[in-house]
Amino acid sequence: MSGIASNIISLKQSLPPSVRLVAVSKTRSVSEILEAYNAGHRCFGENRVQEIINKKDLLPHDIEWHLIGHLQRNKVKFIVPFISMIHSVDSLRLLSEINSEALKIGRVVDVLLQIHIAREETKFGFSPEEIDQMMASPQYSEFRNVRICGVMGMATFTSDTDQVRMEFRSLTDLFLNLKNRYFSQEGYFSEISMGMSGDYETAMKEGSTLIRVGSLIFGERFKR
Repeated sequence: MSGIASNIISLKQSLPPSVRLVAVSKTRSVSEILEAYNAGHRCFGENRVQEIINKKDLLPHDIEWHLIGHLQRNKVKFIVPFISMIHSVDSLRLLSEINSEALKIGRVVDVLLQIHIAREETKFGFSPEEIDQMMASPQYSEFRNVRICGVMGMATFTSDTDQVRMEFRSLTDLFLNLKNRYFSQEGYFSEISMGMSGDYETAMKEGSTLIRVGSLIFGERFKR
């Protein structure tokens, strides 16, 4: 068994039934992804639209592709036909674009609202106030081809575990608030995407249902 296969099997065995693994395959080769696939894994996350497009036709068609990186509106049309979930919806304009492209082909696309929970200003995402504004907007009420399934957030890159825990907890609190106020009758609003290789255990303790893990599976990445 390869190192990638043993890594992914070991990681998945350690997860509770309530948590799913998104194997982050950005910058990884087709052969590396196949090693994880052949170990039984089917859910992979990529940061860039072009990278998913370059890989998907070279890999088995039952792979569930998740877009976890920042998405530009002019790239939406390229992934809407096949994407399983978009984690990084950070504006009403982007959500509108996804809805429009999905309408053209008769799909309903599952998405998560990216929430800005970290201290770094470079992180994308809605503020709680912006979400309320969006939910109250006439434009949002007309969307029929997007399905908001939950929230996503990235904690501050820091060794301060207490701060990371506090940020994850704030995301779970927001999820529960949104569920209560806007999605109480919608069973599909059930996902909290938070936690990566360095902090996924903390994220799970604070309520994560989707963890996005790459280096613990594939090894450290070379920057490019």
